[in-house]
Amino acid sequence: MRVDGRRWDEMRPVRMTPGFVPYAEGSVLIEVGGTRVLCNASVEESLPRWRQGSGAGWITAEYAMLPRSTHRRTPRETVSQAGRTHEIRRLIGRSLRAVADLSRLGERTIILDCDVIQADGGTRTAAITGSYVALALAVERLAAARLVPDGVLAGQVAAISLGWVGGQLLLDLCYTEDAAAAADFNVVVTGDGQLVEVQGTAEGEPFSRRALDAVLDLADKGIGELLAAQRQILEK
Repeated sequence: MRVDGRRWDEMRPVRMTPGFVPYAEGSVLIEVGGTRVLCNASVEESLPRWRQGSGAGWITAEYAMLPRSTHRRTPRETVSQAGRTHEIRRLIGRSLRAVADLSRLGERTIILDCDVIQADGGTRTAAITGSYVALALAVERLAAARLVPDGVLAGQVAAISLGWVGGQLLLDLCYTEDAAAAADFNVVVTGDGQLVEVQGTAEGEPFSRRALDAVLDLADKGIGELLAAQRQILEK
């Protein structure tokens, strides 16, 4: 049994609360075990300068960890952002654009703000999974106002963390497991099973191709559960 009593292939409880911030065009609070991330989608009727005149829109993301989202205070990144923050915000943006037809969005930008309220492992994967729901809610509002046609989103996308801990592959790592992992992974997958991104790092001994195959097989199980949770929220 794991530190929180789960089986090796068991997800933590997942809960998504839509409309958490009423002012945002799309908003959801996603909770995965002890990890809580607030994802807000904002629609702006403008584009980055390099995108203007293209006839297509843009989807991008911001990511931040609030000061007491961790056991010790994390300083606010008020002057410059850390490399990890840049990496995660770009990952979130790439993941969402993978299932979007930007030509149908028109010349507007949707910004996903992902703020980690409480961190207990898997913050970036929770941010991706929650951001998809916030984005879908924002697109639904645009479509209801007849500002965009159908088909802006071509499918779903979700992400999950995994790792090898003490020689055992585990699904959906909490912080304690992530800190002890000999190799950890983040896997982003679309609703039709296409890989958007696979991040894997060996902290000690290198891992084999067979180990990576096992990671991807187990990721499919977790992703399936997350996709189902997204659909449950969006079909209400």
